[in-house]
Amino acid sequence: MAVMRTTNTTVDRRALQRRVVRVLALGQVLGGLGVGATLALGALLATEVSGSSAWSGMAATMNTLGAALLAVPLARLAQARGRRISLSTGALTAVAGAAVTIGAAVLGSFPVLLAGLALLGAGSALNLQSRFAATDLAADDTRARDLSLVVWSTTVGAVLGPNLFEPGELIGRALGLPPLTGGFVIALAAQSVGALVYLTALRPDPLLLAAADGEAAGRDRPSPGGGLAVLRSSAPARRAVLTVALSHATMVALMSMTPVHLSGHGASLSVVGLTISLHVAGMYALSPVFGRFADRAGRRPVILAGQAMFVAALVLAWLGAGSPVLVTAALVLLGLGWSASTVAGSALVAEAVAAPDRPKLQGVSDLLMNLAGAAGGALAGPVLARIGFDGLSAALLVLVAAVVLSHRGGGQRDARPDPPALGGGAR
Repeated sequence: MAVMRTTNTTVDRRALQRRVVRVLALGQVLGGLGVGATLALGALLATEVSGSSAWSGMAATMNTLGAALLAVPLARLAQARGRRISLSTGALTAVAGAAVTIGAAVLGSFPVLLAGLALLGAGSALNLQSRFAATDLAADDTRARDLSLVVWSTTVGAVLGPNLFEPGELIGRALGLPPLTGGFVIALAAQSVGALVYLTALRPDPLLLAAADGEAAGRDRPSPGGGLAVLRSSAPARRAVLTVALSHATMVALMSMTPVHLSGHGASLSVVGLTISLHVAGMYALSPVFGRFADRAGRRPVILAGQAMFVAALVLAWLGAGSPVLVTAALVLLGLGWSASTVAGSALVAEAVAAPDRPKLQGVSDLLMNLAGAAGGALAGPVLARIGFDGLSAALLVLVAAVVLSHRGGGQRDARPDPPALGGGAR
């Protein structure tokens, strides 16, 4: 039996890791439900409260910026107090964000609405941190798989959330609130339950237990400085973070402009909705397959396979910009490429440095991932207006090339999973 010893207890490592993954997956479902229920509603609410559709994009922007700004503080809290406190704090911050958003709608205050949407970004930030929490106690031969299972569980919330518009409207009316706020009531409830799940079920805390095990063995001392210092000192860390950030930017840039492009070419809303739904399915549905492949074949082959799917998606979008069928196929490939690159890249982030430095690096990775996504979405609009959807697709090949070149000669550490700082398998 694989066990790990701390100063006071002997823990069945594999059984505990299975329970941790289940708890994180449940938290992801609840968190994803809240995010999915409010993401599209945020744009509609921003339009209603501001009185202009020109401000509708601020909902996604504030959510992304909020997730970016909260990534590092939540990671620091995880390092100091463990995953249990960090994840539950993130969920409670999202609860506060939902409450502020509802209050802003009642008051008709657009600045307060923006603040609430930014706080709701904590939900996205904790969803990202959850995938790393799945690696704290993972064995070296299942780390990517465990991470991918938590990523996969996001599918449930992402699919169910947007379908809660009508129930949310009924809830809003029953409570005497503006109709569009019902989805935020659902988010508030889902994140509240998520916080309770993290607080009660993540015992013992996986990150604190991993740190205690390393200290008991007389190894693993944190390096000085924050996450950026860790990033500067480690070439594998830089490659891993670059992979995740640029892959996310590529995905967001093309995906965010697809509804605009399809609508401009006469596609119905049902076609646009189906395209985005299939894209989201590509992002999450096969993540366990990519995780298992990354554990068996290595991280770099899966990352390069993901970039190859990006190339296929961008070329298809470039050549088939006038065909809704080809654009839909391109978006599915785009989602699959993002899944492979993000799962394998995140596994690299989790093992690029020693255990005490991982939360710091993970926080910086999530920060840069969100900023890259925000930049990709913001720059894609002007590029689309100037050179079209096919030109945007061609331009994004530059980001793919940057990721591929960064992994040339990356070394064995990027190719195969190393033994974790905890000591890997059986003790």
